Amino acid sequence: MSQYDQKIHLWGRVSGILAIIAFASYPLLVSIYFNAWPYLGALGKGLLGVIPVFYTVGIIEAFTYAPMLGAGGSYLSFVTGNITNLKAPCAINAMKVAKVEPGTPEGEVISTIAIGISSIVTTVILFLGMLLLNTLAPILESPTLAPAFANILPALFGGLAVIFISRNWKIAVGPMVFMLILFIVMPSLADKVSLLVPVGAILAIVLSRFLYKKGKL
Repeated sequence: MSQYDQKIHLWGRVSGILAIIAFASYPLLVSIYFNAWPYLGALGKGLLGVIPVFYTVGIIEAFTYAPMLGAGGSYLSFVTGNITNLKAPCAINAMKVAKVEPGTPEGEVISTIAIGISSIVTTVILFLGMLLLNTLAPILESPTLAPAFANILPALFGGLAVIFISRNWKIAVGPMVFMLILFIVMPSLADKVSLLVPVGAILAIVLSRFLYKKGKL
């Protein structure tokens, strides 16, 4: 491994461990300070319902996003969160603008920079939003702006979809049609998009392999 890769993995692991400690420390310190502890039975039942899903999705997402975002981008994304809606689109668009491919050293650097800047910008915006919440709330909640906010994500992913479909429509059509049918039949799955991203990725890989074996790619 190069010196760059060694440092990326070292600081990535350190940041991941520190993030886990920070996430676990707040509820622990609150429980110690107020001497209020959750019931172990209820806590165990709740964990049994979410741990299998989150562990499975976490493992699948690591294999799904790592080749796309690179090591540095993956570490940053998993620590700061909101990969599907923000970090991945930022990295993909940055690599497109820079005309580099995912999985290359150039793509790794561009992806890491894009995700890092995205994390900083998000933090600054959230901080400003917190300070100006009372002032901005009437404007952001106005009926005039409501349709725009409701269509931000569809517009963002629609633009990205055009780019990727145009690159290789044979691979893109299969997962796209599958997801469209799935969401039409079961609209309630719209709240579980992050769980279905790995499913679409696996379907695209299987379809690519099939088309390659048939000599269509």
